[in-house]
Amino acid sequence: MKRFYSFCLMLTTVLCFTSSKKQITIFIIGDSTAAEKLHPETNMERGWGMMLQGFFDDAVRVDNHAVNGRSSKSFLDEGRWQKLVDRIKPGDYVFIQFGHNDEKPAANRHTDPGTTFDANLVRYVEETRAKGGIPVLFNSVVRRNFYNKVDTSVDDESLRSVSYSDEVVNSDTLVDTHGAYKDAPRHVAERMGVVFIDANQITHDMEQGLGVVGSRKLHMWYKPGEIAGMPEGRKDNTHYNIYGARVVAGLMADAVAKQIKPLRKYVVHYDYVVSKQGRGNYMDLQAAINAVPEKGKTRIYVVDGDWVLSKCDLQKKRIKLICYPDATVDFR
Repeated sequence: MKRFYSFCLMLTTVLCFTSSKKQITIFIIGDSTAAEKLHPETNMERGWGMMLQGFFDDAVRVDNHAVNGRSSKSFLDEGRWQKLVDRIKPGDYVFIQFGHNDEKPAANRHTDPGTTFDANLVRYVEETRAKGGIPVLFNSVVRRNFYNKVDTSVDDESLRSVSYSDEVVNSDTLVDTHGAYKDAPRHVAERMGVVFIDANQITHDMEQGLGVVGSRKLHMWYKPGEIAGMPEGRKDNTHYNIYGARVVAGLMADAVAKQIKPLRKYVVHYDYVVSKQGRGNYMDLQAAINAVPEKGKTRIYVVDGDWVLSKCDLQKKRIKLICYPDATVDFR
């Protein structure tokens, strides 16, 4: 059901959807590269899964359970999977992406590709199918690594406390850090007849295309004083910032559309995505409207929040506002 408002003098259209029709749920399980982040109003870090709702229309609800620092083992051992699997309904999807932390030596996280890592992925697939759900396996996104010698001693989670410093690279080609961990999900998918999304190749091509310098803008790379609350800056080649997570989420949505026909028609791309929860490139609708150029058409997807606007705010701008069921826009 749609609520339609047209204000011709403002050249603006607002489409708001209610949740009267049955929604497909996409559950996401994985690590910090996909995870939800706390305090998005002050924390610039984002996981690609946090941004994924902005690339699906009102027929799909993204329910992201990826958590910082988790491996395929610790996600199970902490009971996170059991809480989620109880909620899966027939026709729902489960996007499964682990590997970054399975590589770590700590006993509470470590698994081995070909044996324990594969076994955990198999369990996720089988238990999703037992509930009538549809599993989708992803391999790990790349680390931004332009160094010929990979430092395997660094824990990705510790990168949040690494201050900015100049970078000395010795390769103009992205160097793999995952080894067999990036291949295991593909092998499990082939054996079990599961859709496989090669997130590693997708993000490799993205980072390599941007090059040594350009790829920094995807990550939590900030000079001292560049970001409020980060006086010493940050040098993090693993975790995404708002821009990077949104780019990766868009690429993942397109890969899903290419391989999963039933979801293809629900994938959308908008100029701006607004979310009070930090799931878009704007957290404030008025800020997004202010950024819209006076020439050309701009489509803004409002994912959540209750918003009140003045009609005068929209004058002389050609804007189409599309509201997800969790959002409302009223005019005063």
